[in-house]
Amino acid sequence: MPLPLPILTDALGWGLGTLSGVGTVYTLAAADSARRFLASGPAPVLAAAPAVTVLKPLHGAEPGLAERLRALTTQDYPGLVQVVCGVQAADDPAIAVVRGLIDELAAAGSPVRLDLVVDPTRHGANAKISNVINLMTVVRHEVLVLADSDIAVAPDYLTRVVDALSRPGVGLVTCLYRGDPVDAGSFWQDQAARAVDHHFLPNVLVGLRLGLAKPCFGSTIAVTADTLDRIGGFPAFRDILADDHAMGAAVRALGLTVAVPPFVVGHLAPESTLAALLDHELRWARTIRGLDPGGYAGSVVTHPVPLAMLGAIFAGWHAWSLLLLGLAILARVVLQVTIDARITRSRPRWPGLIRDVLSFVVFVASFGIRRVSWRGQRFSVKSDGTMVPLGENGGS
Repeated sequence: MPLPLPILTDALGWGLGTLSGVGTVYTLAAADSARRFLASGPAPVLAAAPAVTVLKPLHGAEPGLAERLRALTTQDYPGLVQVVCGVQAADDPAIAVVRGLIDELAAAGSPVRLDLVVDPTRHGANAKISNVINLMTVVRHEVLVLADSDIAVAPDYLTRVVDALSRPGVGLVTCLYRGDPVDAGSFWQDQAARAVDHHFLPNVLVGLRLGLAKPCFGSTIAVTADTLDRIGGFPAFRDILADDHAMGAAVRALGLTVAVPPFVVGHLAPESTLAALLDHELRWARTIRGLDPGGYAGSVVTHPVPLAMLGAIFAGWHAWSLLLLGLAILARVVLQVTIDARITRSRPRWPGLIRDVLSFVVFVASFGIRRVSWRGQRFSVKSDGTMVPLGENGGS
């Protein structure tokens, strides 16, 4: 005999409320992890400054591209620096940006070498890795730093990264990142930045603190040429959607450590519409779910406010459910204020309850995703993380 509806709704209310309570405790732990993060490592002290090549695969003239590339050519780094930019289309507007900077460096007599590679050769399904493989033809130095085109860095970036890479047992260095809206007044760009700052960052920080996370991000992948050769070079990752994660796993398989130094870089948040935001975040969520299905499903507890809201609805807005909802909101406010004050250093923002609900919607919807859009092409993603092109139509 089926259970009466009131009993079912009460059970759902209690179940969702319990998940929300666990999530509230988790959220407070994440706030404490954020508070500790920037004080968790030694100050960088370079014993030597090996020559560095920075690899920047480009695709279009993104907003602020010139400023981000210029920041790499004006680093407070005592060693030689080469920056290699690459595109795969002869009419890519990023070409004009790079050539302008090459002229600028020449006029200033800068010791930094800036090279441009224009090569349409495709090596696999992953367009970014194909671009990077083409860049390797002009690499001059042993230490390689690969960073996505939308990453913004401070003047001490290379010093911090090379210092971390030089420590015993470290085979690769990666960096956490914050969200940087292109337009501070854009609602959807603010929501995209909040997804990074208030959801992605806390989850990684808790995972690192508990020893559960094994991250490697496209924001920064610093490695020596020798270590790169030992994991098969960039061609080994030419068909993999989560190429950054796969590189980190390959380095760990050598018995080496992937270091995450205690600072963050900027990550461009250009999504100006809800459709663009959902397209990006669903692809991102699908990637994470594919890497760790069980862990991803368990991350439902990182959404305490939506869980508490649903629990309150099923519980008929009983007093205990409202108390859990209030505690969940309070914990999320504490976390967001801590992140903004201690890590992103952004101006104080109103609590992102809309963002919390939107992130939960993305989380639930990601379980139905079988295909992703990336730079104008649709792909299906196989169980091993490799991509199969489906055509030229679709997404961003």
